[in-house]
Amino acid sequence: MAGRKSAKRLGDAVEARELPGLEPSAVPASEDPHHKGHRQRLYTRFLDGGPDALQDYELLEMILFAVNPRRDVKPLAKALIRDFGDIWSVVNAPPPRLRTYCVGEVSLASDKAVATLRAVGAAALRGMRQRVMDRPVLANWQSLLDYCTAAMAHQPMEQFRLLFLDRKNKLIADEVQQTGTVDHTPVYPREVVRRALELSASAIILVHNHPSGDPTPSRADIEMTKEILRAAHSLGIAVHDHVIVGKGKHVSFKAQGLI
Repeated sequence: MAGRKSAKRLGDAVEARELPGLEPSAVPASEDPHHKGHRQRLYTRFLDGGPDALQDYELLEMILFAVNPRRDVKPLAKALIRDFGDIWSVVNAPPPRLRTYCVGEVSLASDKAVATLRAVGAAALRGMRQRVMDRPVLANWQSLLDYCTAAMAHQPMEQFRLLFLDRKNKLIADEVQQTGTVDHTPVYPREVVRRALELSASAIILVHNHPSGDPTPSRADIEMTKEILRAAHSLGIAVHDHVIVGKGKHVSFKAQGLI
């Protein structure tokens, strides 16, 4: 038995030396068949069953494979989901915060790691935006809300977004006009209507986020909306709605009888 064990160790060492550029002690842990098998199993489950066949951290693992192809990324994926709450928050997290993550021998300190995660979020958001542009917003209202929520709900600062519509209520432009603080965004009614005139827009939809997560309109939100309504009405521009986006929910001024 001892002779067979010695022969096996010698065989392993010879096999390692045959790997170009690697000493036996430098063979990556991920060359272990367990790691290879785990990744292949995830690929197979994803292709056969779709994304619902995987848990959130497993989908994130698949993204992280590109960040570190030789190490076990599962502990890092689980840590990210635990801290951020969901995949969307991870792939849209601020780069400085992502760079602080290191679990075991897998780190997000590099540009490649951060860019890989952020690119996934950017691609998904762009796809959602393309689904609503140049389409009648009233017939695609839920898609529009989904896009605005994805774009704004996790922003750390307030943003004031303007959606410009043509005479057929098709979305012709989507612009962030102002970015403010954690609880305030300066909005200038004159700039809102000036931009609408530049784009020959017939109507606008106002959208802003509350980083606190609570989309309840403040008194300042209501007063600001009234000012924009007056300025837009004087120039024949309709204001269809003002939507406040929170985390997982939103408030429509029109639905609340505030417009």
